[in-house]
Amino acid sequence: MKKLFALIAVLTIFMFGISVNVVAQDQAEVATEVADSTAADSTAVDIAADPIEEEAVAAEEGNSLHSQLKQKFIEGGPTFMSFVLIALILGLALAIERIIYLNLATTNTKKLLANVEEALQSGGVEAAKEVCRNTRGPVASIFYQGLDRHDEGVDVVEKSVVSYGSVQAGLLEKGLSWIALFIALAPMLGFLGTVIGMIDAFDAIEVAGDISPSLVAGGIKVALITTVTGLIVAIILQIFYNYCVAKIDSIVNSMEDASITLLDMIVKHDAKK
Repeated sequence: MKKLFALIAVLTIFMFGISVNVVAQDQAEVATEVADSTAADSTAVDIAADPIEEEAVAAEEGNSLHSQLKQKFIEGGPTFMSFVLIALILGLALAIERIIYLNLATTNTKKLLANVEEALQSGGVEAAKEVCRNTRGPVASIFYQGLDRHDEGVDVVEKSVVSYGSVQAGLLEKGLSWIALFIALAPMLGFLGTVIGMIDAFDAIEVAGDISPSLVAGGIKVALITTVTGLIVAIILQIFYNYCVAKIDSIVNSMEDASITLLDMIVKHDAKK
């Protein structure tokens, strides 16, 4: 928990720095454009540039993805957009960590069962435990816990497999609640920006004493940008969340099916003695 709060604090400071940098960059660009235009007005131009080429360059610069994202970030308000961006970064970090963990936890259960059965027939329980010890994943860990209590009877083995299976299922689901939190927070932050933008619009109307499109356009634009950004972040994180849930369900089903097969193999092995 302390590590998570420390990570959130570092990312918050980082995003605040990005926001300030973006605003400063924008102001510097405006100042540069003003200076360039002043110098151009005071200097006589002998050769005119090709207007078609100038329009193409300007359109390319204005339509680049980076410039559009930066412009929307500034228009949406660095404060609320930074919080939404932090939610996206933290949610993606947790989702990617879960995806890597779940993919590493995925085991070929059929191959593992075949190896364990072969080890039981050739070398007994100790050989089967060695196979499980050298295999990665929760299924192999459950097998090892069951085989380790083989001397205490099949009933104890079954209870051990069930108990340790619950522990492994909890480890698989670790961090999903935080991803769900950021899925809920992103649109909430967007809607909060919407409310603030509408309040600003009505404040402008109150000050002016008149309703005109130019007065309310700024506040409504901020409201729409923050709302759209929050919804996009929630959609992205929801896709990763559903993938993780589906992966966990698949692994848990494999664990349950393989555990039943392991108990059957242990019963057959004991019956041959």
